[in-house]
Amino acid sequence: MLAFRTLPPLLLLLLLCSCGPAPEDEVTGSTPSARPNIIFIMSDDHAQRAISAYTDELTQTPNLDRIADGGMLFRNSFVTNSICAPSRAAILTSKYSHLNGKIDNLSPFDPDQWTFPEALHDAGYRTSLFGKHHLTYVPHGLDEYRALIGQGDYYNPTFIHNGDTLAPTEGYTTSLITDYALEELQRNAESDQPFMMLYWHKAPHRNWMPDTGDLPGLLDKRYPEPSNLRDDYAGRPAAANADMRIADMFVSQDLKVLKEYEPNDPGTGGATFWPDGTKYMAEYFYREIDRLTPAQRAAYEPFLKRVGEEWQSVKGTDEELGWRYQRYMQDYLASVKSVDDNVGRVLDYLEESGLAENTIVIYTSDQGFYLGEHGWYDKRFMYEESHRTPLMVKYPARIAGGTTSDALVMNIDLAPTLLELAGVAAPADLQGNSLTPLFNGVTPDDWRDHIYYRYYQEMNSFHRVARHEGVRGDRYKLIHFTEPGFEGYELYDLQEDPQEMENRINDPELVAEKERLQTELRELRQELKVTD
Repeated sequence: MLAFRTLPPLLLLLLLCSCGPAPEDEVTGSTPSARPNIIFIMSDDHAQRAISAYTDELTQTPNLDRIADGGMLFRNSFVTNSICAPSRAAILTSKYSHLNGKIDNLSPFDPDQWTFPEALHDAGYRTSLFGKHHLTYVPHGLDEYRALIGQGDYYNPTFIHNGDTLAPTEGYTTSLITDYALEELQRNAESDQPFMMLYWHKAPHRNWMPDTGDLPGLLDKRYPEPSNLRDDYAGRPAAANADMRIADMFVSQDLKVLKEYEPNDPGTGGATFWPDGTKYMAEYFYREIDRLTPAQRAAYEPFLKRVGEEWQSVKGTDEELGWRYQRYMQDYLASVKSVDDNVGRVLDYLEESGLAENTIVIYTSDQGFYLGEHGWYDKRFMYEESHRTPLMVKYPARIAGGTTSDALVMNIDLAPTLLELAGVAAPADLQGNSLTPLFNGVTPDDWRDHIYYRYYQEMNSFHRVARHEGVRGDRYKLIHFTEPGFEGYELYDLQEDPQEMENRINDPELVAEKERLQTELRELRQELKVTD
């Protein structure tokens, strides 16, 4: 099927006008009066466990919970490739990395290929993006584009606005992105044209610098340690080799210890593959500190002083790992709090302006993240914490509030879902499935029962994570490591071992499951056109 951008304008208009009446609303029985607006909210590295709609064991996120309370929470949402830019490419194209070309953070992405924002733009939507894009080029089909350069900075960031690089803007990045999004929403509220906004946050990506207003009292917060914080990685050689342990974090960049308290940073920070990389990365924090205005630096001074003094008291003791974990969680969850606060600003405006009823609101992350499980931070592995991602969808015209779905869904499903809800035809070669059949809370009999995963980045790169692929069903997961020196399979029973501590690939009781999953993996590779 042709993408809409290939159609002549007159034919496109006729096609849009010939779609017939809007479908009757399945929840209320009413008929929506106009095509829905779309706000697609995405954060970076946000673990499910750091959203209280999923669990309140770590934090409260009352504004994000409003999306789940008013719509559907997906309990089993997964990514195709757990790393930032490839995940974004998969979302935009509804295709796995091997087809959209973005296999890792360094590989190129073809900006001329089909993406759902351009399809919506060509179908008459006003489209925009604010925040982190991370695919290097200014995308086609956006009316307004104000994006960070690469990862961006937490304070006083530099934005690219419709192709022009601006001077640094004073402020906290999460709030600034929201300011720009609200300006766009105010413009949209005055127009009858439907809109689609990508409202994409940098936070809570590393190096987790909280807003100055969240610093008071932050160092007094305490969080429960995961039971496998001190994992010994028995039976999992690829996990044992990875450089992403909290015990090896930079005490500077990651934990905020200044040189006057630790002149020689002992951390590796995931950069052990790179000659002199650990030194370079350890200096990153001081470049961030230098970006602060005098007022911002003054707000950080007492915080940094106490952090340095605490470090000196725990360094080299039995308490050091526990202190590192708490320091990490304090900053990570404070970064999440700012996302929650600012999403609340957007939700408030939707309600105050009358836009809420006919606006689809999606919240997700480009992948999950380790919050101390297996002793880790970061992502990349197919283990649950980084393979999973939060997903909540609110759309009053179609979804009853407070509903949930346990179906296996993926980030490539979002594009076809939005196109269907907007009444826009999707190309036949998309690999995702529209989520709309799940909106009534029942999983159709023909819904997918397994999902395929692939991580491409070579181990001789950040965090030393071995290349692998795998398949996951409701209960069992098979991971195939393909990195030379680490070749082999891992098999997990997620019902009996949800933390994936016991590799049962050689368990005689699971021979049938192993063979079944190996067959499933071969068949999914063929179905998805994986050739290498």
